[in-house]
Amino acid sequence: MSDRSWPAPAKLNLFLHVLGRRPDGYHELQTCFQFIDLCDELRIERRPDGQIRRSAGAAGVAAESDLSVRSALALQRAAGCTLGADIDVQKRIPMGAGLGGGSSDAATTLVALNRLWKLDWGVDRLAELGLSLGADVPVFVRGHAAWGKGSENASLRCTRHRRLLSVTT
Repeated sequence: MSDRSWPAPAKLNLFLHVLGRRPDGYHELQTCFQFIDLCDELRIERRPDGQIRRSAGAAGVAAESDLSVRSALALQRAAGCTLGADIDVQKRIPMGAGLGGGSSDAATTLVALNRLWKLDWGVDRLAELGLSLGADVPVFVRGHAAWGKGSENASLRCTRHRRLLSVTT
C-alpha cells in the first residue's frame, strides 16, 4: 500500500439482533462485526487548493452523496484545514449487501486524510467525527473486529481463524 492507495475492508455481521426502533427512525442493533478480505480501494491525493473532488466512485451515487466525499468535507471543516483531496473509489464491495462498503470508504478517507494532511488527530477523535457520518464508521476507523450495541462498540480479538463464505446476489 502506498500513501495514495488505501484498502477499505468489508465486514460481516457474525450475528445481528434488532433491539427496537430509535426516535430518529433507525434501528437499535446489537451485533458482532468481523472484517473480511474483500476491499474497496481508495486512491487519495492531497490538493493544495482546498477542493475535494471525486474522480471515480460507485455507479449511480452522486459525488455530494458519496460517503468518502462527505467524510473528507467533514474532516476539512472540523480541522479548519485549507488542503483538499482528489478521491478515486474503486468499488469491489457490493452496494446494499450489508457489508459496510460506504462506511468503510468513509472511515478510510478519514484515516488517509488525517495522515496526508498531517492533522495528527487520534483514533477516538476520528471515530467521533465518523459517528456523524454513520453508526458503523467508528468501527472501521478503529480497524478492529467489534462487539456492540448501537454506537457503543468495544474492540474484539478473534483468537481462532475461521473460514466463512458470504454469498450475495
